[in-house]
Amino acid sequence: MKAMHTSRTACSEKPNKRAARLFPLLLLGLVLAFCLSLLVGSAQISVLDSVRAWLRGDLSDPGCRILFYVRLPRALAAVLSGAALAVSGVVIQNVLNNALAAPNIIGVNAGAGFAVLLVIALFPSVSGLIPASAFLGALFASLLIYAIAARTGASRVTITLAGVAISSVFTACSNAVKTFFPDTIYNANAFFVGGFAGVSYRNLSPAWAVILLGLLLALLLSGDMDVLALGDETAQSLGLAVRPVRLILLVTASLLAGGAVSFSGLLGFVGLIVPHILRRFTGARHRVLVPLAALGGAIFVLLCDTLSRTLFAPYEIPVGIVLSLLGGPFFLFLLLTRKGGRIE
Repeated sequence: MKAMHTSRTACSEKPNKRAARLFPLLLLGLVLAFCLSLLVGSAQISVLDSVRAWLRGDLSDPGCRILFYVRLPRALAAVLSGAALAVSGVVIQNVLNNALAAPNIIGVNAGAGFAVLLVIALFPSVSGLIPASAFLGALFASLLIYAIAARTGASRVTITLAGVAISSVFTACSNAVKTFFPDTIYNANAFFVGGFAGVSYRNLSPAWAVILLGLLLALLLSGDMDVLALGDETAQSLGLAVRPVRLILLVTASLLAGGAVSFSGLLGFVGLIVPHILRRFTGARHRVLVPLAALGGAIFVLLCDTLSRTLFAPYEIPVGIVLSLLGGPFFLFLLLTRKGGRIE
């Protein structure tokens, strides 16, 4: 028994040492990716001259306007959405105990998409309602799924099936809105593909606080996620209130994913790719995985967004397309190499 305990301790220390080395590397990577996002683009500008123009109050300078009103809010949006979607994926995978899970599994994307499409159809001239409707749609979908699952026992399988069913219903409702309001299809295309073209500080203002709250909740609940990963019976025997914790975790995942969707659209695969890669370095310790996933997600989306607007410059492809091109093969790889998708 003593040898077994020593072996487990040694095994747990390895991920901790890896994570300790990985954290400063990811932090440095985030700074470099953020600077790269500001420096490159279809328009060639001098960052130093733009900063000097901003300091002397010359906001009419073209370089200043591009840097501070186009690239900076776009880089901030990529950081916020990447961190939010990656951590949301960590939370959902923990709740479902399934490494193949992602925010769209529990219907968050479908709920947000339907709410946004409905607002575009009914209030086409009121664009300010889109962020709020995306968040409320995501939150409503998550709470609806939990209510159904709680009524039937709140097992992992039940929550997964409830998410699939609710996603199908919201998708059907979205298609119905497109049918009755065909003029909304063009306006909604950019949102459903996902991207940061045209994002502004105003789009971020209602969402950044929600995302930071969700990140804080995920970090505070990381210890409970470790216990929940042991299984419901073991978690209950250790004194964890499984149902309330699962409810809070689902709300946290909705806060993160809904906040990101409100200004980035329906970006996919961030919550699948980033947690899966980092878990190989950190193990299943969520106190380590959550902050690393936030950094990794921010870097991943920043780099993909930079690639999407520079690869075919001066033309731009939505970052959602880049993420799908990377995430689709990655998901197929997981399907072929994992049986059942359980977190090991």
